[in-house]
Amino acid sequence: MAEPDPFLLPEVRQVNPGETHLLCRCGRSPVLPDCSPGCAEGLLLEPVRQQFVLLCRCGQSRRMPYCDGSHSPPAQGLKARWRRFAKGD
Repeated sequence: MAEPDPFLLPEVRQVNPGETHLLCRCGRSPVLPDCSPGCAEGLLLEPVRQQFVLLCRCGQSRRMPYCDGSHSPPAQGLKARWRRFAKGD
């Protein structure tokens, strides 16, 4: 398995009633946060109300398919937290 990209941010997705989303829970899908066809571990999400969900794209979350911030190490102070999102720092 390839090393996760620490600069790969989660996906904010708007989901609506009547839609169906098959989301990855194992972290091995090549199209995260969506699940690969035929995977038995996928989560079938059928929203009952419109909402936004924060979905993991790096595969490190302990709450797959939802992002728990595992892609970004803890940082002390506001400046250090912003620096995590700038490549080259």
